[in-house]
Amino acid sequence: MATTGDATPDFTAPLANGDIESFTLSERLADEAPIVLAFFPGSFTSVCTEEMCTFQDRLAAFEDVDATVYGVSRDSPFTLNEFREQNDLEFGLISDLNKELIEDYDVEMDFADLGVYGVAKRSVFVVDGDGQIAYAWVSDDPGVEPEYDEVEDAVADAA
Repeated sequence: MATTGDATPDFTAPLANGDIESFTLSERLADEAPIVLAFFPGSFTSVCTEEMCTFQDRLAAFEDVDATVYGVSRDSPFTLNEFREQNDLEFGLISDLNKELIEDYDVEMDFADLGVYGVAKRSVFVVDGDGQIAYAWVSDDPGVEPEYDEVEDAVADAA
């Protein structure tokens, strides 16, 4: 599992930000670090919607230290754009449709009783400007949201 102090796995994936564009983490670090990667199991579910809306509500705190927030899920970029629009999210959402990020960050989980496999565990990684993971939080319980104050503190420390 990707942990604090590790070099962050680099990746290129579709970014839903109203449009759809290519996002490469290493290319964004110089201008956008620290970067918050908030993995969530799926759009349009109650806890995931609450989490992304809470990040939106707290977005100013991240922007105050020049940090950038991105949500990450297995949903298609088209679904993520609709999710962004319906919830008035101002930050981009990264589509990990092929599970590459979920595997690289080792945050994969299954809901076998529902027939849903290979989605992201609810997890948050803060990546500093050197490409190091400055903070890592992973939950095995999809109903548990991160400690948002803790994430904000980690971002401030990484800035």
